[in-house]
Amino acid sequence: MERQTKVIAIANQKGGVGKTTTVVNLAAALSARKRAVLVVDLDPQAHATLGLGLEKQQGISMYSVLTGRAEIADVIQPTKWDNLNVIPSEVDLAGAELEFGMREDRLEMIKNALAPVRDSGAFDYIILDCPPSLGIVMTSALVATDGVLIPIQAEYLAMDGLALITGSIERIRESVNPNLELNGIVFTMVNSVAKLTEDVMNEVRNHFGEKVYETVIPRNVRVSEAPSMGVPVVFLDSRSKGAQAYKAFAWEFQAKNPTRLSPVRPVQAPEPIATPEPVPETSKTIVPMIAPDVPFTQGQG
Repeated sequence: MERQTKVIAIANQKGGVGKTTTVVNLAAALSARKRAVLVVDLDPQAHATLGLGLEKQQGISMYSVLTGRAEIADVIQPTKWDNLNVIPSEVDLAGAELEFGMREDRLEMIKNALAPVRDSGAFDYIILDCPPSLGIVMTSALVATDGVLIPIQAEYLAMDGLALITGSIERIRESVNPNLELNGIVFTMVNSVAKLTEDVMNEVRNHFGEKVYETVIPRNVRVSEAPSMGVPVVFLDSRSKGAQAYKAFAWEFQAKNPTRLSPVRPVQAPEPIATPEPVPETSKTIVPMIAPDVPFTQGQG
């Protein structure tokens, strides 16, 4: 079975929309479904790093790779969970906007840095946690990706941010990365009883159609508590509403973004059906025993 690595950026220039929480828990839920995941923390705040139970370390980040001080294989760190790895962030990334702004390859620098890992086929998904700004790092991240996943809150101010980032996606597609697409939009921190929430969600769904994921992430105390413990909520309390929502979202995300592809077999013409011989009335019909189908086990393949 062939594996095709997908690079997905999770981005929104508006902070406080559950961007990093979505990165951490989507990655964790996918890893629990036996998919190999690499999280690349490009946010200087390093919240994805901390949320996956790692500490910031000087020199262990994409900054060292982009400045030529380290190879990308040297900064990939394992987490305590199977199938889940991370390239941490560090404070030095905060100066990247100024330091990398004059580089000739500034738009392709993250794409070039990720190429050895992507080409290796070691991971099903490489998930980029972008900084909350439309600067050089986010732009370069979007150039490196196959698609952009946008988490938003169901409020009108969030819709302004949605217009900005979708405009950026369109400009990058037209100029640098023609394969870039809007992977989807996921509603986070949803208050299901608010009338405004329903109105905003309906408006976004009417405009973006199937690009909006069916799964929504509710407000949940356990989701808020998990980062302080360095454990994704899907592992901390798998029965909580937030964990259940992220697991359902991971299932929907994986279905829309498959990475395990079975080889295509040539279609053969069916054999001609022969006319059966008449069966004598005295003979007995023997019914062959057919073994029951093996049930599908979630996470296989």
